[in-house]
Amino acid sequence: MDKTLSRDGTLIAYRRRGEGPPLILVGGALGTAETEAPLARLLAPRFEVVTYDRRGRGASGDGSPYAVEREIEDLAALAAVAGGRPSVFGVGAGGALALEAQAAGLPLARLAVYEPPYTPGAAGLLFKAGCTARLHRLLTAGDRGGAVELFLSVTGVPADMIARMRRAPLWRTLESVAHTLAYDDAILGDGSVPAGRFAAVTARALVVCGGFSPATARTSTHLLADALPRGRHRTLTGQTRELAPQAIAPVLEDFFTRPAYARQAS
Repeated sequence: MDKTLSRDGTLIAYRRRGEGPPLILVGGALGTAETEAPLARLLAPRFEVVTYDRRGRGASGDGSPYAVEREIEDLAALAAVAGGRPSVFGVGAGGALALEAQAAGLPLARLAVYEPPYTPGAAGLLFKAGCTARLHRLLTAGDRGGAVELFLSVTGVPADMIARMRRAPLWRTLESVAHTLAYDDAILGDGSVPAGRFAAVTARALVVCGGFSPATARTSTHLLADALPRGRHRTLTGQTRELAPQAIAPVLEDFFTRPAYARQAS
C-alpha cells in the first residue's frame, strides 16, 4: 500500500485501482481497505478507486487524543492524492464521516452513503448514550473482545453467531481495531441527525438503505436525506446492513456518472 501524510503527521495507507474519475471509499466500523476491496474491484473499470485504512487500523498510523477533525484531515489528504474533486462513498460510520467532511468544507463532486447509523428520537438517543457508556467502560478495562461483541450485538448479530466468531481466526483481527469503535462512536455524536450542520453539505448526495434493514435504519436514512440540501433517498430491495458489493456497484456507477441524477421515488 502507498502512504500519504495527514495534517497532524499521521501516515495513512491507501491503495488505488482503475482509471477514470476519482472515487474514495470510506469504510465503516472495524473495516479496512481490504474490507472495501471487492467493491473497489467492481468499480475500477469506470473509476480510479481509492481505498484506505482509516487511522488506527491496518497499515495506517494513529494519533492521540482522537478527534473527528483528524479523520476529516485524513480524508482531505486522500482527496489531494486522488486529485481534483473526488466523489466519495461511505458505509455506516464511514458515511457519517464523509458527510462531516463535506459539511466542514472538503470539496467533493458527489457523495453517497449507506446507512450511517444515526439513532434519532428520544428512545434512540437514550439507547446511543447507553451504548457509548458501555463501550468506553469496556475499552477502559482493556476488554477488546467485549467491545467487539457489544458492537456486533447492537448491529443485530445473533449471540450464537458471535460465539462462533470468537473461535475463528478473524476475531483477533477484529480485536486489533476494537479501539476504533470509540472513533466511530464519536463521529455519530449523540445519535441524532445533525440537520443544522449538514445544511452545509453542498454536493449532490445519495442516501441508501436496504429494504430488509431494520425499520429504525430505514427511518433514519429518510431523515438524513431530507436534511441534505441536494439529497435524495434510495432503497435497495433485498439488502440488509450487510451490503452486497454487486448490489450497490451499479447504483454508484449510475449516480457518480450521470450529468444530473434524476429524482425518483424511493
